[in-house]
Amino acid sequence: MNLIEKRDSTDINIIEIHTGSGNFLIDGGRSHKDRVITVFYHKPKGFSPQSPVMMVIPGAGRGGDTYRDAWIEASEKHGVLILSPQYAERYYPEFWSYNLGGMITEVELNEERTAMISYELNNNSDEWLWADFDRIFSEVKEVLQLETDSYDMFGHSAGAQILHRMTLFKPDNNAHRILVSNAGWYTVPSNHDAFPYGLKGVSVAEDQIELAFKAKLIVFLGDEDNEHETRGHLVRSQETDKQGLHRLARGKYFFNQSKAYAKEQGSDFNWELKIIPDVGHDYKKMSKAAAGYLYGIQW
Repeated sequence: MNLIEKRDSTDINIIEIHTGSGNFLIDGGRSHKDRVITVFYHKPKGFSPQSPVMMVIPGAGRGGDTYRDAWIEASEKHGVLILSPQYAERYYPEFWSYNLGGMITEVELNEERTAMISYELNNNSDEWLWADFDRIFSEVKEVLQLETDSYDMFGHSAGAQILHRMTLFKPDNNAHRILVSNAGWYTVPSNHDAFPYGLKGVSVAEDQIELAFKAKLIVFLGDEDNEHETRGHLVRSQETDKQGLHRLARGKYFFNQSKAYAKEQGSDFNWELKIIPDVGHDYKKMSKAAAGYLYGIQW
């Protein structure tokens, strides 16, 4: 991984995509030109300009290569182009620069580093991660002459945290279907809970939330990601435990609270809840289930 980050800077933003697996580098965007994002890809043998595109957002380990690899079988079977951006800790060192997309800064944690004592909102949306995904897709579309104008997204654990917040705070994106898989905790559409646990204190227009609820977002949960699951780090605090004591409960809470908020606001609500049997906090199995849900057997 370090070898990739040390490649000559002239490689940045030179995108070459060959059949099979590989990677390319892009800069961090308008406000982060000094940062590098490595995009791992898999281009299937049956690729054509009409092929669908899946963007896979890694968990807290940031392993774009391993998350890409989990989709190779589905890529070849269904002819899907896979893109998986890796946000190296060298440039995005803390969970608030990744899971929270850079929406907060100046974070002070308690001694156990289990809860935030204080932080400041970053109101400069140009510094948030959410625009990166459309930018990556746009660059790839031009290089490969893709005929599609949209792409699907799958994020597991920390990746799911990124995707549901992207949906809330940048709903004007080109994503088609957004699968939010086994997130540890959520920003819940609620005016009673302070950001980042709710919407209180953050500037968000009512029509923006209405647009978010119209997205094809699927809360994708493993039914064994429950109180018996020991894999992955689960944040425990007063704010997160309000959502539930494990990921399955928190995902259901997020979906149900969002649905209730939409009803209260008189908004359309296009989100879905899918619970996958016999799967815990396992990105490989959830990736396989997601591929079946999107491109093969419908659950």
